[in-house]
Amino acid sequence: QVQLVESGGGLVQAGGSLRLACVVSGRTFSTYRMGWFRQAPGKEREFVATIPWSGGTTYYADSVKGRFTISRDNAKNTVYLQMNSLKPEDTALYYCAADKENLYSTRDSSAAYDYWGQGTQVTVSS
Repeated sequence: QVQLVESGGGLVQAGGSLRLACVVSGRTFSTYRMGWFRQAPGKEREFVATIPWSGGTTYYADSVKGRFTISRDNAKNTVYLQMNSLKPEDTALYYCAADKENLYSTRDSSAAYDYWGQGTQVTVSS
């Protein structure tokens, strides 16, 4: 059974930073593509960032490009999301997700991800 547990959310002022972490149980973490998604109240879940199993080429939503950085530590079964220059519009419940197939073509589609965490709340005040 694969479980994902996020942490690191909280309340921060605009312009501040947070670092989210997602620990994945199971022996096959190093073979998964990992992604971060978010959902604000009244809105659909949206893609934020993704990183392949190798830790190679990352990919970001335009809204966070240049401000957020995704990384992973396969030895610790953990994926991170460093969020800088936060804006009020970044306020959302942030989820990490794992894709067993590592498909590049669907890297930003929530439907491609097989396992999900419960989410961690990020609130950015103006």
